[in-house]
Amino acid sequence: MATVNEWIQGARPRTLPNAVAPVVAGVGAAARIGDVVWWKAALALLVAVALIIGVNFANDYSDGIRGTDDDRVGPMRLVGSKAASPGAVKAAAFTCFGIGAVGGLALAATTAWWLIAVGVVCIAGAWFYTGGKKPYGYLGFGEIAVFVFFGLVAVMGTQFVTVGRVDWVGAVAAVAVGSFSSAVLVANNLRDIPTDAESGKITLAVRLGDRGTRGLYVFLLAVPFIATLTLVPVTTWAFAGFLAAPVAVVAVRPVASGARGRDLIPTLATTGLAMLAWSVATGLALGLG
Repeated sequence: MATVNEWIQGARPRTLPNAVAPVVAGVGAAARIGDVVWWKAALALLVAVALIIGVNFANDYSDGIRGTDDDRVGPMRLVGSKAASPGAVKAAAFTCFGIGAVGGLALAATTAWWLIAVGVVCIAGAWFYTGGKKPYGYLGFGEIAVFVFFGLVAVMGTQFVTVGRVDWVGAVAAVAVGSFSSAVLVANNLRDIPTDAESGKITLAVRLGDRGTRGLYVFLLAVPFIATLTLVPVTTWAFAGFLAAPVAVVAVRPVASGARGRDLIPTLATTGLAMLAWSVATGLALGLG
């Protein structure tokens, strides 16, 4: 029986910036063009957090029953470590998906019913990342999915439900956050190249190899700051996005210096913090500028 602390670690709290950052950026983009409906913003945050925890438990379950996590460094794996039964972890995943679905239904009912279809695709994407007979995360498409779901959909979806429309500023912010979020997964998969290759999990990192993956990570971390320059004509306060640059530099150093295995673990958390810092700074700049 897993302890409360093990369940918390299994939920991978270090990934929460992937849920919070897009909502913050989306609200900032929304506030620039209209009056934000704040209870919808809060509900969008609940949906995002529920989905990120749900996908973490789903990955734990699916990777655990496949044996992918039998020899893995990094966060606590509930199934792989045998701290919790596969059934319990699967139930936790679908409980989180259920919470996200209820929140999404409330947003759809008060905004646009077609959002239900978006929600269904998001939940399916969360499950089939490592679940099912042919998980797309094992084929190298994980980073694309993260970019779409925790970047484009999450940021522009938040802007849409809170203010009723989406503009190019929201799209730029979505690309920036999606790049950050994908960079977190790239760093994670860079760390796991040896064990993933051995277990048959052919991630994008396995396909690109060590050097190519490091280059991709650096590129993805540069994109948000290019986006900042794109937003400056909207408001000079957008320069505040560069406040995240020192955190991004700290995140890049282990990757650029050739760190491997456990030495890359801090990069995951630091990349998430850089994403959150950029989103808060940029969201405030857009909303108040």
